[in-house]
Amino acid sequence: MTTAVEASLARLLDSPGVTGVALVDAVTGLTYGVAGDAEEAAGGAECAELAALIVERLGQAGAEGELESVITTSARRHQVLLAVARPAGDPLLLAAGMDRERANLALATRSLGDRVAEVLA
Repeated sequence: MTTAVEASLARLLDSPGVTGVALVDAVTGLTYGVAGDAEEAAGGAECAELAALIVERLGQAGAEGELESVITTSARRHQVLLAVARPAGDPLLLAAGMDRERANLALATRSLGDRVAEVLA
């Protein structure tokens, strides 16, 4: 049975090259939903740990403000983490895996950022 969150996440797979997406609690690493290839979207705990480490290191370097996104690129893949603000509760991360040959990284990242509000509705 598909949850409402998973159904909303599945619509994000329409972006060219996006192969998997997950909505993750940025503090606990709890995964609220996954669509597409779960392994491409990455594990919730790993995403939360990576985001926390980057925020910590940026803070030590004097950066201010909240994390917006993290993009990791390999020869075949892009992994994108987008911070998702919400009015109450822990912040969320939208994790997306992309096929580098099929995805336009800038357009796909922007599209995901613009459409993530649909997932929270």
